[in-house]
Amino acid sequence: MKFLKTTLWASITALALTACGGDKPADNAAAAAPATETKTLAITAYVEHPALDAARTGAIEQLAAEGFKEGENLKVTFQSAQGNMATVGQIAKQFAGDKPDAIYAIATPSAQSVAAATTEIPVIFSAVTDPVEAKLVASLEKSGNNVTGASDVLPYEPQIELIRELIPNVKNVGYVYSPGEVNSTVVLKNLKEKLAPLGINVIESSAPKSTDITQAAKALEGKVDVIYTSTDNNVINAYEALYQVAKEAKIPLISADTSTVKRGAVAALGVNYTDLGKESGKIIAKVLKGEKPEAIPVYISQNLDLYVSKKHAEEQGVTLPQAVLDRAAKVVE
Repeated sequence: MKFLKTTLWASITALALTACGGDKPADNAAAAAPATETKTLAITAYVEHPALDAARTGAIEQLAAEGFKEGENLKVTFQSAQGNMATVGQIAKQFAGDKPDAIYAIATPSAQSVAAATTEIPVIFSAVTDPVEAKLVASLEKSGNNVTGASDVLPYEPQIELIRELIPNVKNVGYVYSPGEVNSTVVLKNLKEKLAPLGINVIESSAPKSTDITQAAKALEGKVDVIYTSTDNNVINAYEALYQVAKEAKIPLISADTSTVKRGAVAALGVNYTDLGKESGKIIAKVLKGEKPEAIPVYISQNLDLYVSKKHAEEQGVTLPQAVLDRAAKVVE
């Protein structure tokens, strides 16, 4: 099935290549000269779950390859907000007061809070779907401020194609999301716009907190043919709760985060967060070496991985087509 590229995706492809084109592969970067003085890096994440954890460890690995080794010439401080918005703000203010050489903010809520807390310390974000809509940067080409980073934005067409391939007669797509996350509301808006011409409805169910996921999922029972989940952090953090409802109600789960396939999704098409973290690490290294964040374009991942689960497909009443199995990067038995 052939789809037109979204405006956002089409406009950023060249930027992504520009952002990473001049960098050597991680294996070759190990030869980089080590920094002559110890640098300080503060890292904060909105919550800890497999995708965001991978974005953190990937950055640390890449920084070591770039010559910044934790415990030698790099001092790293990490704090997780554990999904609490009040804590997000507290961490941001603390880090701004500590004045590290750079702050690495993982996920939209953390990035927004850190960016609001300082206009001087370089801020590098990761796992942010739409940094322009989140008001982190003025544009993907040039931020115009002390912020830049790596986005996990996905093209919608391959996601929609996967949904229709697995659920051929789909008419109603359920969407569980946190209304407080900009990345989630942006996906909701775009999904509605993309699916409406295809005669497919989006039925939304909000879950302001991770503890609301079960209730939000149950509200979709009998109303939808499939539940699609984005990279919403509250949803990902409580994916097992969503899975229990889906399994009992025989509602297939299709996700944009590959880490959820082990945790209940039938299939997921998404970015590799370790790789995204490594690209973030490259940007952090540039900043620690003296480049200004405003001059570094936002990185956009060009590679998507498909993961599928035979077990969850059977539980949720889905037959995985051979074509899907053939192109999957990983099949979870």
